[in-house]
Amino acid sequence: MNIGQVTAYKKTLKTNKMNYQQQANDFATKNGVKLIINSSKYGNHFAGDEQKRFIFNCTLTRNGKKFTLDFGQSIAAEDTLPTMYDILSCLTKYNPETFEDFCSEYGYNTDSTNAQKTYKAVKREFNGVNRLFGDILEQLQEIQ
Repeated sequence: MNIGQVTAYKKTLKTNKMNYQQQANDFATKNGVKLIINSSKYGNHFAGDEQKRFIFNCTLTRNGKKFTLDFGQSIAAEDTLPTMYDILSCLTKYNPETFEDFCSEYGYNTDSTNAQKTYKAVKREFNGVNRLFGDILEQLQEIQ
């Protein structure tokens, strides 16, 4: 790529990121969703993490209900506070169904205790998301 192509590519990426942010903010405004950053810490977020990252404890609220989760920020983003888009785009928006379905869909071994732990965490997150957004889940699924 030449300099002009690189500049155009970077501009496209920035525009796309702004559009994604706007989509999430519009969804939140339309549906009365609020994001509260409760706290942060620095450590390993995922099992097997080799690099530490900032982990933000966040609460989403809507219609008197709330869902609290830990959000592991991108290592490159360092201590930048997560945006509404960051949080909404990373939520589990589809029911993982049974453990066997989950393993089949994501390539886990059904004999794995780590797979069982991961499944339970994903199922727990989906249940919280569904409790908060069940009536508008299809709209939430559009935020990617």
